[in-house]
Amino acid sequence: MSDTENFSVLMSVYNKESSINLRQALNSIWMDQHLRPDQIVLVKDGMLGDELNDVIIYFSKIIPCLDVVSLPSNMGLAYALNEGLKCCKYQLVARMDSDDISLPTRFAEQIAYMSSNKNIAVLGSQVDEYDMLMENKVGTRVVPIKHEDIVRFAKRRNPISHPSAVFRKEIILSVGGYPLFERAQDFALWSIMLTRGHMFHNSPRVLVNMRTGDGMMNRRGYEYLKNELRLLNFQKEIGLLSYFDFICNAMTKCIVRLAPKRIKKLLYSKFR
Repeated sequence: MSDTENFSVLMSVYNKESSINLRQALNSIWMDQHLRPDQIVLVKDGMLGDELNDVIIYFSKIIPCLDVVSLPSNMGLAYALNEGLKCCKYQLVARMDSDDISLPTRFAEQIAYMSSNKNIAVLGSQVDEYDMLMENKVGTRVVPIKHEDIVRFAKRRNPISHPSAVFRKEIILSVGGYPLFERAQDFALWSIMLTRGHMFHNSPRVLVNMRTGDGMMNRRGYEYLKNELRLLNFQKEIGLLSYFDFICNAMTKCIVRLAPKRIKKLLYSKFR
């Protein structure tokens, strides 16, 4: 009997993604991995351009376990992941974003840990952040390791970096899958799971390189704030946040998101 369980990788791609990014992401989870997945589910979230489709056709020829799920129109990440999750054959599912890079030991380390620790529902890792070309490291997103610290951290910030997550399919389905939030659907999902007593853990090691950049800062204005306030209200309603926590977080978010770009960049560098 194998020491590790079989596992699926769950990805989604939409038409604004770069074909270069998608190629690098797929290479990182297949060609470069010490432990290859038993299935890769790639959801096409709406119609894609020729360049993205060409990348998918290419990898379909070299990855025998690549299953492509096509949605007729762009439905958003939460919906796409929920549809893809239905197609995952295995109980362990590793998330992967179409523009990030999994380091070669990621799956070997995370799947071994999840196979040996059946009480853990979600496992993440530390994440290095790079510019959009993946040439220059701009920082590291450090998250707590132990469950009790993750619970405390979650009252202020997202405790699991989404592209580093490995989770148990049946538990995700049991709580209803990803809530249909436009953004931060992962944080909404983790929030539900934490309030229901599911156990979390983070590896102390960096296992994913993630793209960031000025585009991320530009998006973090008024529209981003509206989504954050919606999430905070949701977290209050499900019992993750007290009313006091909600007010403190809402005030902090308003100040940060409406600040000038240079201030936001400074704050983000300190509180990733």
